[in-house]
Amino acid sequence: MVHQFPANSFGRSPNHLDHINSMARAKSARRGVPLSKRARRIERHQRLPFVPPENWYEPREDGEGFTILVQSPGNGFRHVVTPDEVRARLAELPKRFVEPLETLQFSRMTRKKQSFPCYGMQWGSAVYLYPIEECLEETYSAPPKPSQINEARMFGGRWVHEPDGSWKLVWTERAVKDFYLNNILIHELGHLLDDRNSRSVD
Repeated sequence: MVHQFPANSFGRSPNHLDHINSMARAKSARRGVPLSKRARRIERHQRLPFVPPENWYEPREDGEGFTILVQSPGNGFRHVVTPDEVRARLAELPKRFVEPLETLQFSRMTRKKQSFPCYGMQWGSAVYLYPIEECLEETYSAPPKPSQINEARMFGGRWVHEPDGSWKLVWTERAVKDFYLNNILIHELGHLLDDRNSRSVD
């Protein structure tokens, strides 16, 4: 499956947010995010100070494995996988694929983060996983693209067109765990392993 990646306004470096998720969709109008994407795209204004949305973890480069940090998911949200499930999934991969990972943070959803909602992010040697709605139903103001419908279907997500014109992406417990463990987690780890491309467009 080929995904279209929007280009960031600054290159890959220790001070760079490199994050593209696989399902870009318009987020709910109830959050005031018209045509936003469930994918992090930070535009940096060169004349203003850069305020990152996450904690920066200085790379240790000591080969001592990774640490998992868990933040409270935030009111109305939940983490859909556990640290043990993440560790078990990563343990199935070749060791060399996990070696660059030093920190994996289960992040808290805040009001600011809701303005650019996402499932995951990679920054430096860290991967961040974000919570979703407690009810496992995400509401969007714009219809999904065919590729987004197909991708959700691959992992058991179900799109529903509501009478008011909005769209819901409905997950079951099993489906959303599969989506996070076998798509989001692996996708973000892939960004961490990518030493060939210096720009998101690459």
